[in-house]
Amino acid sequence: MTTDQAENLEKATFGTGCFWCTEALYESLDGVIDAVSGYEGGQKPNPTYNEVCTGTTGHAECVEVLYDPKKITYQELLEAFFRSHDPTTLNRQGADVGTQYRSVIFYHNDEQKRLAETAKLELDKAGAYTNPIVTEISPAETFYTAEAYHQSYFAKNPNQGYCAFVIAPKLDKFKKVFKEKLKSAEQV
Repeated sequence: MTTDQAENLEKATFGTGCFWCTEALYESLDGVIDAVSGYEGGQKPNPTYNEVCTGTTGHAECVEVLYDPKKITYQELLEAFFRSHDPTTLNRQGADVGTQYRSVIFYHNDEQKRLAETAKLELDKAGAYTNPIVTEISPAETFYTAEAYHQSYFAKNPNQGYCAFVIAPKLDKFKKVFKEKLKSAEQV
């Protein structure tokens, strides 16, 4: 990637529960250059996975998305966010329970904040979900990249139990909804 290309890219950070799943979903979208699993929103510098799993560091498992806004907009990334998990369950996604699995958007600028708040408000107003959306919307702070074995976890471990029975069906459903926005076979 050239310096000019890198200068035209933007960041978005989302937590939808387990970061393995979140990363796999965002990686499939055309315009997403990279999706990195990590931790944000806590108090402890350089937390480890084991520390974050205790729920005591305040971090959320999340994914930092590097994207090309000429190919995919922040609004489209938000749509993927709200459609890929249950934003109405506090500190829980399926069997994953704890503050580290909270629904959260870490915004990188005022425009992202405005768009995230508007999307949340409009979805609630429209009754898109039975229960109110509890997604946290907070300023992006320090993002800590997760350990190397977490990166591209689904791609490297498709037959692992959680990947095969949780992530794969979720990714299949996601791809049906976002088929117009998926990367081509050559891009994968």
